[in-house]
Amino acid sequence: MKGILPAALAAKKAGHSLIVPQYNGSQAALVDQDAHRSAQTLLEVCAELCGQQNLSLFQSPPSADGASLKRDLQDIIGQQQGKRALEIAAAGGHNLLFLGPPGTGKTMLASRLCDLLPEMTDDEAMETASVASLTQQEINQHNWKLRPFRSPHHSSSMAALVGGGSIPRPGEISLAHNGLLFLDEMPEFERKVLDSLREPLESGEIIISRAQGKTRFPAQFQLVGALNPSPTGFYEGEQARANPQTILRYLGRLSGPLLDRFDMSLEIPLLPKGTLAEGGDRGELLKW
Repeated sequence: MKGILPAALAAKKAGHSLIVPQYNGSQAALVDQDAHRSAQTLLEVCAELCGQQNLSLFQSPPSADGASLKRDLQDIIGQQQGKRALEIAAAGGHNLLFLGPPGTGKTMLASRLCDLLPEMTDDEAMETASVASLTQQEINQHNWKLRPFRSPHHSSSMAALVGGGSIPRPGEISLAHNGLLFLDEMPEFERKVLDSLREPLESGEIIISRAQGKTRFPAQFQLVGALNPSPTGFYEGEQARANPQTILRYLGRLSGPLLDRFDMSLEIPLLPKGTLAEGGDRGELLKW
């Protein structure tokens, strides 16, 4: 079932016990391991209510896939300026924009930002996991404190990004709450989709209005964007096959108000030939 965590929180606040499907027992255990129960069938629920058996809260055993793979800045060869920018963005909660040709490591740099951020508090983790539970993601005691890293494809619709539906569901910006939203190939997104990020970036929440009422989802996230300097990916050399007018039209797909939301903009250049083969400078190993 979807939304087990919000339901378990509401039941605890009201002083009630919640019986959930056995598959969702691990989520209910995050809220109250002693009060809530899980069952495989309705017959087990009837037996519990009639006093014929006592239900317990089933929790799935940890799996090898559930272990978090910690990634470090040492995985990246060169790009010391980009690594420094990540450290500043992590320390100050800044939004970051990378500009550079393909193959310079923009995506790899962005994926390391979550591991530079401090661990979420219990309240932050519960709020983030509650939003994720509305989309039926697997949440358990081993991954509920991991900061989310969301990277939607550039073909994503506005509803996929901000949320929507007849019964409102959270979109990518809410699923990135207390984490990171990474938009690669930003000019390839529809302009209206990108501009829909402007208000949540300021307010930290998204409100979806329907005839039945309004639904409010949290959306406090860090935004990291990446784009190429031209439609061909390069702005100089033999590979630059675009004229200045084409480049301006390409970069003009990003509105000025959206660009103003980025606190830092950084060019990620191509590495000198042979740097990857030689190993290059990997920088310091971060230990917390």
